[in-house]
Amino acid sequence: MVTAVIVILLLLLAFAEVAQAVRLKDISSISGVRDNELVGYGLVVGLSGTGDGTNSNFTVTSMRNMLDKMGVEVDATSLRPKNVAAVMVTAKMPVSARTGAPLDVSVSSIGDAKSLLGGLLLITPLKGLDGKVYAVAQGPLTIGGFAAGGEAATAQKNIATAGRIPNGAIVEREVPFNFNEQNHLTVNLSVRDFGTTMQVVNRINAVLGGQFARARDVSTVHLDVPPKYRGNMVPLMASLENLTIAPDSKARVVVDEKTGTIVLGSDVRLSRVAVAHGNLQIVIAESAEVSQPGPFAENAETVVTPQTDIGVEEQNNRLMLMEGATLQELVDGLNAIGAAPRDLISIIRTLKAAGALYAELEVI
Repeated sequence: MVTAVIVILLLLLAFAEVAQAVRLKDISSISGVRDNELVGYGLVVGLSGTGDGTNSNFTVTSMRNMLDKMGVEVDATSLRPKNVAAVMVTAKMPVSARTGAPLDVSVSSIGDAKSLLGGLLLITPLKGLDGKVYAVAQGPLTIGGFAAGGEAATAQKNIATAGRIPNGAIVEREVPFNFNEQNHLTVNLSVRDFGTTMQVVNRINAVLGGQFARARDVSTVHLDVPPKYRGNMVPLMASLENLTIAPDSKARVVVDEKTGTIVLGSDVRLSRVAVAHGNLQIVIAESAEVSQPGPFAENAETVVTPQTDIGVEEQNNRLMLMEGATLQELVDGLNAIGAAPRDLISIIRTLKAAGALYAELEVI
């Protein structure tokens, strides 16, 4: 595992120069160009006895209300929803979606259904945050797993209570937004760095031939649309989103203690410091031995004699002088100590506490 971690770090170092030049559209988003979240409540029918049980009262109520709207009078106590499941339906609607455009939808059970395999979603209105219906979903589900079993054994692969319907929704209402009517744009950068932000401003102004862009804060660029592009924004965005930027950020070390994963940025530096890392392991094993009296012994009893075995093992690692001017030297120094990924987490934390690690330490 140590070798795999070292290989990953060295690959990050080897491709550091290549990865510096990225397109503007890969590290930013444009105001107004976004997706809108839609959600709805519906019923999936046609299940083979894997639907909600009788304890899901909301499923029974939904079935009765649906049948009442269709002119079918039923008694709620006679409904058995084992072939029906109550679900939440979600979709992402792009701001550019027009009436009649298809959308992919995700369907997830909210009751105690065992599987949605073979189910059909009945017509479900999808609403936005404003409470208005923007799309309508319906269709057969695609499930990426299965669940089956009997009284003595069960078998399951992936999750069978969630699925998708490709092109399962139709847009019925458009988002009231006209992209071409904007006179100003906001570029939101995913990299929070003043140097990167100014680099974006300078590149945009150089391409447009004027002072149209200016930095608003550490990750926001305000852009005045040039007069020749007003009413025709697509050519402007096509020219800006492919601008090459070399993003920069603070040196950072990210540690995931749950999985033992460590990621070091290429700008991480280490001052001259001596490091020793060793483990002390003490193993105590308790056992019991039975002591039998000799034959024909008088007034003798069988007794249990406790026995304790103690083993002590200590790694005697020598001090290792480390000075990481580059990421590779830092990795070589940590590798020379022979530390496992879990040990590396302790070493890096101690280096940060000693003031020898010149980088932000983030534990997730």
